[in-house]
Amino acid sequence: MEIFILAFFALGYLVLAGADIGVGMTLPYLGRSADERREVIAAIAPFFLGNEVWLVATAGVLAGLFPELEGELLSGNYSVVVALLMAWVVRDMGLWLRGRVPGRRWAGFWDGATVAGSWGLALSWGLLLSHVLLGIQGPIALLPALVVAALFATHGLTFAALRLRGVLRERAALLSGGSGGPVEGRTYALTAAALVAVGMLAGLRLPLHPGTAGSLLVPVILGLIPLLVAAQGWVWWTFRHRVTGPSYL
Repeated sequence: MEIFILAFFALGYLVLAGADIGVGMTLPYLGRSADERREVIAAIAPFFLGNEVWLVATAGVLAGLFPELEGELLSGNYSVVVALLMAWVVRDMGLWLRGRVPGRRWAGFWDGATVAGSWGLALSWGLLLSHVLLGIQGPIALLPALVVAALFATHGLTFAALRLRGVLRERAALLSGGSGGPVEGRTYALTAAALVAVGMLAGLRLPLHPGTAGSLLVPVILGLIPLLVAAQGWVWWTFRHRVTGPSYL
């Protein structure tokens, strides 16, 4: 049961947050003016904070149920984890601060931070997964990390195609042949399945030996999972329609 809980949160994060990371990575391609970028960011605005909860939950599950694995991942990938956290902060700063002061230069600077932070997140996850899957580190690990980053970007484009309208949707729907919603939905499902497959393959390579706290924590976590899923479902249902204008960001 402990392994199921860890997989649930980790794979959920890859699929859900992978979409907003991918949109951030492709922001210069999707939004070619300040107004267009505002609308592209509106596509992920209702979701990105909720998606990050899945990463926090994954870290909590690791610390509580798999303390030995947590120590191995952190000690063996310390620099990558630090880079990942820094990229996370930079990306979120870009999203939150871009609209706080009027002016295109201000917004453009923080849009750049959003793009850089999103790429940093994707490459950091790629390096971490490369180490787990292939056992490689150093400069050569950048090659598989770039493949993982490309998967994040593709996943983000498919999500943007489901959320945007007009010319922005057409740009995002390039991978779907510019077709309608059903085809875009299938393309999103394919990229989500690819991220799940990468995550599962990495999980099979990990020494998943639960700690002794499972008997206390597992019932609590199982009781919280329905609440988390219900909250996520409510957000997706509330914001299920395509973006019609800029968001609060």
